[in-house]
Amino acid sequence: MKYSFDYEHYASLQELSPDDRALVTEAQSALVRAYAPFSNFRVGAAARLKSGKILHGSNQESEVFPAGMCAERVLLFHWEDRHSDDPVESFAIASNPATRECYPCGQCRQVMLDAERRQGTPIRVIMASGDSATVVDSAEKLLPFTFKL
Repeated sequence: MKYSFDYEHYASLQELSPDDRALVTEAQSALVRAYAPFSNFRVGAAARLKSGKILHGSNQESEVFPAGMCAERVLLFHWEDRHSDDPVESFAIASNPATRECYPCGQCRQVMLDAERRQGTPIRVIMASGDSATVVDSAEKLLPFTFKL
């Protein structure tokens, strides 16, 4: 058997659509709220909801490792609690340092897929560096062998 999927790669953020570029900028703006004194790896996330509203999240570390939380889960748990009647259409992730594209961890991939399933529509995911981005049209493509009860 073979697993493959389609994705888009942009060598420059300027190649993104204006909406996607704006969402990456929103994710980058969330970096200032990251609390990462231990790893010094700040992550920001931004989601555009169907209504056009933008939500933000940033990673939060704790001295009691692994009690911290990634930016993606901070954002999606807030969305589920306060905005789940307004589906997530696009989701951008950025980091500082920004030398490489910021891909979500396994837990975040599962939570993104859970959100997609709950809302019944795909979530476009933009994983950005300071210069480039990779985009998938569904979080499901990031986790092919998913956990499902």
